[in-house]
Amino acid sequence: MRILLGVGGGIAAYKAAELARLLMQEGHQVRVIMTDAAQEFVRPLTFAALTGQKTLTDMFAIESAIEHISVAQGHDLLVIAPATGDLIAKLAHGLAGDFLTTLYLAFTGPVVIAPAMNVNMWMHAATQANLETLRKRGHRIVDPESGYLACGMTGPGRLAGLETIAAAIGRELSKRRDLDGETVLITAGPTQEPLDPVRYISNRSSGKMGYALAEAAAARGARAILISGPVRLAPPRGVEVVSVRTAAEMREKVLENLEPAGIVIKAAAVADFHLSKVPDHKVKKTAARITLELDPTPDILAELGRNKGDRLLIGFAAETQNVEQEARRKLESKNCDMVVGNLVGGETGFESDENEAVLVMRTGETISLPRAPKREIADRVLDEALKLRLALYAAHGR
Repeated sequence: MRILLGVGGGIAAYKAAELARLLMQEGHQVRVIMTDAAQEFVRPLTFAALTGQKTLTDMFAIESAIEHISVAQGHDLLVIAPATGDLIAKLAHGLAGDFLTTLYLAFTGPVVIAPAMNVNMWMHAATQANLETLRKRGHRIVDPESGYLACGMTGPGRLAGLETIAAAIGRELSKRRDLDGETVLITAGPTQEPLDPVRYISNRSSGKMGYALAEAAAARGARAILISGPVRLAPPRGVEVVSVRTAAEMREKVLENLEPAGIVIKAAAVADFHLSKVPDHKVKKTAARITLELDPTPDILAELGRNKGDRLLIGFAAETQNVEQEARRKLESKNCDMVVGNLVGGETGFESDENEAVLVMRTGETISLPRAPKREIADRVLDEALKLRLALYAAHGR
C-alpha cells in the first residue's frame, strides 16, 4: 500500500524514522511530510534516505501548485506520528497552513493518528475535545502510552509503541476495501407524519447512527445509498443521499433503490402511526379535547424481510428495556439476518454521538458492543455483517 507519514514537531519525531523503516520492511511505499517544527528535531534527508522519496516540507517549494492534491489522491492511508497537541487542534478545526494540514483536508482515505505530548497537555480538556472530534470523523487514534516523558514527568503522553502503531495501520488497510463492488442501502433519521400543514408526529432520532453507517460503508469501498428522513447533518462524503419526509416516502425510495443492494441496513426510526386524512388548513386551538384516529404506517422492514432474496437484511431495535429479547423478537418477526438493539433514553442512543449495542444474529450468536462513538460502532456492525454473511453462505452451501 502507499502510505503517507506525517511527522509533527515533538521529541518523538525521531521515532517516526524507525516507523517509516518498519512500514517499508512490510512492503509498503512510504512518503513523508514534515511540519516546520518536526524539522527542528529530525532532518528531511533522514526520511528521504529511508524511503527513497523526496520528503515534503514546504508548500512553496514544490513542483506544482496543486501537489498536495495529487499526493493526497495518490496514496491509500495517512498516518500522523507523532501528532502534537497543536497539530491535533489544527486537524480538528480544519486549519490548513502548511503542506501536512492542507494535504489532510484533501485526503479522503483512512487516517491513523498517534499523539505524543506532555501528560498535562494530553489530559487538557481542549486536547480531549479535539481528539473526540477526530474520532467522530472515523479516524483511528492510537492512544499514547504511560511512562517517563522527556519533560521529566510520568504519565500518559509517550508515543505508542511502533508495533502498536503498525498494527493499527494494518487493521485500517485490511478493512479499507472489503466492500468494493458492494451496494449498501441504509435508512436513517426519523420520519415526520403530518397532522396538519404545520404540525407532525415524529421522534427524537438524530440520524447520526445511520449517517455513520453510510460513511463507514463508503470508506470501505461500497456504493452507499442513504435514504434519510429530516435531520440536521451534513451529507457524508462519497454517499448518495435521498431525502424523504414521511414513512410512505421512505418506503417508496427504499423500494426504488433496493434492486442493486446486497446489504440493507434499516437504521431509521420510522414513525409507527400516521393520520390518513390530513386537513388542508391548520387546526385551530380550542378549549375542547381533540381525539386523533391514527393508522399504522407501512412496515418497511417486514416487507423487506418477505422479499429480501439473497440480500443481508439488518434491522435496528431502539428499546427502553429488555433490549436483547426485543431484538431477538424483531429478528424472527421481520425475517432479519441481524438486529442491532440499543438502549435509548439515557446517555447513548437517540441524539447522542455515542452508542452501545447488542447484535443479535440469525446464526443464534449475540455480540455486545461497548459504548463507543457511533462511527466506531458503525465499523463494528459492518465487520460483523460481513462475517455473518460468510457464515450464512457456508450454512447454505454457497
